Amino acid sequence: MTDNYKKIGESIVETVGLENIESITHCATRLRLEVSDRNQIDDKKIENIDQVKGVFFNSGQYQIILGTGVVNKVYEQIMLEFDQLQNKKTNVDTLKEKNSNAIQKFIRNISDVFLPIIPGIVATGLFMGLKGVILNETILSWFGLSASMIPVELTTFISILTDTVFQFLPALITWSAFKKFGGSPIIGFVAGLMLVSPMLPNAYDIANIESGVDPIMLFGFIPMMGYQGSVLVALVVGYLGAKIEVFSRKHMPNALDLMFTPFVVLLSTAVLGLLVLGPILHIIEGWLIVLIEALLHLPLGIGGLIIGFLYPLSVMVGMHHLFITIETTLLAATGFNPLITVCAMYGFANAAVAFAIAIRSKKKSAKVIATSSGLTQLLGVSEPALFGVILRYGIRPLSIMIAGSALGGAMLALLGVQANSYGLAVILSPMMYIYDGRQFTTYILVGLATFVFTFIIAYLFAVPKELLMDVDEEV
Repeated sequence: MTDNYKKIGESIVETVGLENIESITHCATRLRLEVSDRNQIDDKKIENIDQVKGVFFNSGQYQIILGTGVVNKVYEQIMLEFDQLQNKKTNVDTLKEKNSNAIQKFIRNISDVFLPIIPGIVATGLFMGLKGVILNETILSWFGLSASMIPVELTTFISILTDTVFQFLPALITWSAFKKFGGSPIIGFVAGLMLVSPMLPNAYDIANIESGVDPIMLFGFIPMMGYQGSVLVALVVGYLGAKIEVFSRKHMPNALDLMFTPFVVLLSTAVLGLLVLGPILHIIEGWLIVLIEALLHLPLGIGGLIIGFLYPLSVMVGMHHLFITIETTLLAATGFNPLITVCAMYGFANAAVAFAIAIRSKKKSAKVIATSSGLTQLLGVSEPALFGVILRYGIRPLSIMIAGSALGGAMLALLGVQANSYGLAVILSPMMYIYDGRQFTTYILVGLATFVFTFIIAYLFAVPKELLMDVDEEV
């Protein structure tokens, strides 16, 4: 099998041109090349190489889609075979930084803060789903039980599993932000813990008008409270705190750095977070939540239609990472994530178009690529299907995929379906709805309907004529 990857690597370098390659790296699915002359490359010849699922040129990079598990093996063989490329190795972050505009850099930095936190939120979402099942009165009645009969010790243990991440979410965000922007993660973590100190009135209690809990009014006019679940406050405090630490370490005498830099940073972040920026950003965050929820609750599912339409386009230009921040904000504030629900239909529609092209195509190479890309999409990786199949064959399959995504999003918004987590795609995504039987069933039915509808339309209208010709083609 190694010889096969070696052959693929040699064919790619030969077609692109060894001297044409200025830098080389790879991500999870794509070989990424910066080239001197993009016009020198024969795209058709590259696409006919074994395992290549498609190519595209974006942000100054010539990207060859090979798929998960293949791209890294091909890259390794290229590095072994071509010594001249050793000094041209780079990494994905460097390439993205070099070829991104200011907006793309901003969104990528925000995304990088939240990515390390995703596993904890995904696990918490699953715990919440299991809690909904375990404490469901209907299910308990099957065993002759009721929720009141569950021992308080067990419900407390379950609450630890479901509530901890959101109680201390600001500390996780500030930890990650300090790490991303050059600060010390442990100082960032402490700064975040100060935002949720148990000595402060809890933000969730303040939001509950029946609790009777009010903020502490410092000097009679500055509200001081905990910021449990507040994403925007933690993000800004984490960024500013990291920058303050970098500045302090650069100017603080070495003999004083170990003691006084953490002092300066923690004092600054506490003042900024609790007394200056926190109250303002908390209001802005509330407005953002109201705005997103208002959009999602527009009549006739119009909000879901709009988001379902825009999300595939945002993936194409790399803007979809911004959604993670909004989703985290919604989860922390409300416990639910209706945004990922309507966005998720993109995955079902994307896979459906890939499979439709695979089944109807008479060309072996196109059938193999589209099938593997569809399977990859079912597991949550969309680039091979989007860039290697759909965009490769023109505007018609793209339009059908976007229409399927938009209609599925509209239906879910109309029915009020909403996840309690994020990070699970297509096949695994129903796990985000097991907290409620109706939500779980409705999501699956709409997901299947979106897939079937998009598949049928794509099967009838999306397959280009060149794939319908009964011509044998070497892979």
